[in-house]
Parts: sequence; structure tokens; C-alpha cells
Amino acid sequence: MAQVARPHHGLLSFLDTDGKPHPVENSFAAATLLIGVIAFITAHFPHLHLVSSWMGLVGIITGLWGQLISATTGERFLLIIGLGAAGVGFYLGMAHGGLFGGVLG
Repeated sequence: MAQVARPHHGLLSFLDTDGKPHPVENSFAAATLLIGVIAFITAHFPHLHLVSSWMGLVGIITGLWGQLISATTGERFLLIIGLGAAGVGFYLGMAHGGLFGGVLG
């Protein structure tokens, strides 16, 4: 008997290419992408090095965990984009002043 195809209606439902919902994995992908974009944008302003370095570090950690638990290719695609942006933001933030901005040094 043929099963009824039920379309998923959600903000990130396009990531569920296997037909099953993955709310936790999709949330990690979206969060990593958002944090990576914030880190990447703030890295272009040297006086925002605290924001870019911390957001980059958090983006790298969430992206790596998201890669570990990801279930579909769409999630992995967003995670890699977010990881790359977070990495650039982290490294430029570190070059402009680091995580503590001279407070401890």
C-alpha cells in the first residue's frame, strides 16, 4: 500500500531531505550559520574584536557538534558555510585583539 506523502511545514523543513524531521540538527545548522555570519561581519571592524572572536569560537564549537550529529546533506552544507564564516571571524578577531582584548595581559 502506498504511503501518503505529507509535506513538512516548517522554517527549516527544506533540510529534511530524508523525509524525517530533525529539529535539533536543523537548529544547530541554523545557529551555526547565524553565529558565523555575525562573527564574519564583526571581524571587519577592528574595534569589535571581542564580539568577533567570541562569536567565532562559539560558532566553531556549535558547528563541530552539529557536524557530529547531523543527519542530512543539507544540514552539513549549512554547517560548513557557518563553520567557515565562524573560523574567519575567530581568526580575524584574534588578530585584532583576541578574546580578552588586553584586559588580562
